[in-house]
Amino acid sequence: MTAHESKQPTATYDSAFLKACRREPVPHTPVWFMRQAGRSLPEYRKVREGIAMLDSCMRPELVTEITLQPVRRHDVDAAIYFSDIVVPLKAIGIDLDIKPGVGPVVEQPVRTRADLARLRDLSPEDVPYVTEAIGLLTRELGATPLIGFAGAPFTLASYLVEGGPSRTYENAKAMMYGDPQLWADLLDRLADITAAFLKVQIEAGASAVQLFDSWAGALAPADYRHSVMPASAKVFDAVAGYGVPRIHFGVGTGELLGLMGEAGADVVGVDWRVPLDEATRRVGPGKALQGNLDPTVLFTDKDTVAAKAREVLDAAAGLEGHIFNLGHGVMPNTDPDALTRLVEYVHTATAH
Repeated sequence: MTAHESKQPTATYDSAFLKACRREPVPHTPVWFMRQAGRSLPEYRKVREGIAMLDSCMRPELVTEITLQPVRRHDVDAAIYFSDIVVPLKAIGIDLDIKPGVGPVVEQPVRTRADLARLRDLSPEDVPYVTEAIGLLTRELGATPLIGFAGAPFTLASYLVEGGPSRTYENAKAMMYGDPQLWADLLDRLADITAAFLKVQIEAGASAVQLFDSWAGALAPADYRHSVMPASAKVFDAVAGYGVPRIHFGVGTGELLGLMGEAGADVVGVDWRVPLDEATRRVGPGKALQGNLDPTVLFTDKDTVAAKAREVLDAAAGLEGHIFNLGHGVMPNTDPDALTRLVEYVHTATAH
């Protein structure tokens, strides 16, 4: 990939984060955190006070402020666009809400072929606030890359079919096993919606994108390969022409790491359950890795955090490209200062 092929502004092209995504030499290991913009920050809680989650995702100035907060505070190497994986579903008219303490709740779950008709195509006009917010953000961020993101088809389908969060995915899996054609059509439709949502973000100025398949760890590898991977691959393929790095992440996906890379990602996110040296063996050559400190380590003392971060860096020592991250999102009760110190530690420990 050359600078000419890339849609990225030249200001971000030579950033440590994008270099690591492209598996090029870096001045230091870049760091960002999933859920870095959020409840762990008092300034976030203050600006979100009294504003519902989905409403906050549709206010460009607020999205800009929230996205910038961790960049200012922690000196992370990338910002991630503040949104939620259900935003594109809401934008095409699905009746859903994010209930505090519960998560996304869908008023009428998708269970039949007739329900598919409710999933219309997404156009940029459905999400003007995304284009506006990313325009504001890229001007403010300058040389710091902005990561766009979306939920992967399987995770979105699970919410839609279950009607909300689930521990067993019994309705989604029952459809996958019992009506494989309806399931395939549902995931294909969601792949188109997801790809359209990512395209809006890239065209507005996002320098990289991450596909969150948060729930894919519930699947056996054979089921993932047959019933889920084609839809994720379609999403990655749809944005391949933009030349921006594509990251793929799921939780509990140790058994799926190779397949998740095969789906088309340039960078595979790894949770804390698999050491990075083992993850690279599972993923195979030609991919950068992202991860993978256990988020709960941040509740310990400074020395323990540094020692555990060192273990991650040592396991990543042989990788062509490594982006330091947690193995999942920042927990709400995390001390923000622990995150700031962790960024500084990784930068210092890996500086050339």
